[in-house]
Amino acid sequence: MTDPQALVDVTGLHKHFRLGRGKVLKAVDGVDFSIRRGSVFGLVGESGSGKTTIGRLLLRLLPPTSGGIRFDGTDIAALGASRMRALRRRMQIVFQDPYSSLDPRRTVGSAIVTPMEIQNLHGGRRRERAAELLERVGLDAADLERYPHEFSGGQRQRIGIARALAVDPEFIVADEPVSALDVSIRSQVLNLFKDLQAELHLTYLFISHDLSVVQFISDQVAIVYMGKIVEMGPADIFSRAHRHPYTRSLLAAIPQPDPVVEQSKPEFSLQGEIASPVNPPPGCRFYSRCPLRVDDCRLKTPPLEEIVAGHWVACFRAGHDSGNQTGPPSDDVGRGHA
Repeated sequence: MTDPQALVDVTGLHKHFRLGRGKVLKAVDGVDFSIRRGSVFGLVGESGSGKTTIGRLLLRLLPPTSGGIRFDGTDIAALGASRMRALRRRMQIVFQDPYSSLDPRRTVGSAIVTPMEIQNLHGGRRRERAAELLERVGLDAADLERYPHEFSGGQRQRIGIARALAVDPEFIVADEPVSALDVSIRSQVLNLFKDLQAELHLTYLFISHDLSVVQFISDQVAIVYMGKIVEMGPADIFSRAHRHPYTRSLLAAIPQPDPVVEQSKPEFSLQGEIASPVNPPPGCRFYSRCPLRVDDCRLKTPPLEEIVAGHWVACFRAGHDSGNQTGPPSDDVGRGHA
């Protein structure tokens, strides 16, 4: 899956956390993907799926257990502290909670200027640069002297974006950047992300639990379930040709603005218990909840395979149009007769 145009290339990435008494939490358990320069790659999954851990691994805020992470051809796992610090100028993060990610005792100006001081950028015009960034994200230069508690949630997230831009990065990890915002503000912040990408030629890893949000902003999307990518492809595929039943459950959870359309949607609810990431099953992680499971799913892990050009699915039923089936499996399917 390596892309010659990739700014970020991930191969066989694992992150396991030791919990004591011999238990290991497999937060990320072998993922492969590439992010093209100047594009938006979306990661979607429910809480605990491993998507935030993947984002932090890409910035090496967490060390990987194994696997490769190449940024513009450089293996960041092999870099020493000084070289990694220099490389961090090119990669930044926007956090989920815009309030807790800002120091309440420091002014907005200090929060934006500090990254420039650490990276020794912009010399004597750092305050001027900070004012420019605030105006670029839709705030006022006079806001430099104010404190985070004086702003709304949407304004604080704009400050977080300005801080991320302070060192002129190429790559930004946006970790659930609109999930803590009111619905009326989300579209404004999403449009800001899109405008900044076009103006500054940025590359994003955009993380969310909301597939509709990710489809709006992303070029490529990967669906993550219990540390594994189960489906991946162009954003538009997930509305018209999705194949994995977990993807379908995410789509079914998207509320419709039209009540008539909402009522006419076919029901697709998941049954069963979520498998434990500490003691995952030997086969498909989704087996216990999947309405389309077959016997092979219980003992074998479905590989992530390219079923059509650019569309990757980890499901033994992918070739049987699983994304368009409804209802629970028949008795024959449940016995492994596809």
